[in-house]
Amino acid sequence: MLLQPHQRTKLDDADDTFFYDYPRFVTHVDTGFIQQLTDLYRQQLQPGFTILDLMSSWVSHLPEEIQFTKVVGHGLNAEELAKNPRFDDFFIQNLNQELQLPQADQTFDAVLIAVSVQYLQYPEAIFSEIHRVLKPSGVVIVSFSNRMFYQKAIQAWRDGTDDQRVQLVQSYMGSVAGLSDPQVISNQTPQSTLLSWMGLGGSDPFFAVVSRRLPAETTATSSS
Repeated sequence: MLLQPHQRTKLDDADDTFFYDYPRFVTHVDTGFIQQLTDLYRQQLQPGFTILDLMSSWVSHLPEEIQFTKVVGHGLNAEELAKNPRFDDFFIQNLNQELQLPQADQTFDAVLIAVSVQYLQYPEAIFSEIHRVLKPSGVVIVSFSNRMFYQKAIQAWRDGTDDQRVQLVQSYMGSVAGLSDPQVISNQTPQSTLLSWMGLGGSDPFFAVVSRRLPAETTATSSS
């Protein structure tokens, strides 16, 4: 088992739908984080991609100059999602209750989760679904910082250090046989960590974990 039952618990165990019932038209990370995320998307995403933006809101931080074939948004607040200018379509679903995505197999070139992975109570099921809806060689990008709605983050995330949270996301991806070894991208250095600890400013910590769906022949070879 990837997580023990107690590690999946939240301080606020009420239905997440109630918590997200009203819109929050704010950004949950600073401009430095957003710029790094947009730059990462610029490196990883190609024009013409079909993209699924999971656990999203009114902004996706996608590069403005790149045109995608379709961007599908997901979240828990329809008003926020309707304001997102990049979405061609969106859907509402509580991923802690409904663990299967509605899309067909191999639909997307990329699946994104920005600053929301800490709220997943059954990440192994959701990442299995991410693998299912990705096209072969499609990319999944999970980004996060040290900010969160503390009462809604799972215990494994609340209790972890930054390094442990990175390892946690790596383990989510590693639990799916058809995903490649995850690559970690971070802006954290000993100096930046010290400055942040001393309260001397700097950008929000930036972490991203990137993996790809293995081509069918690679998956078949590795499982034989």
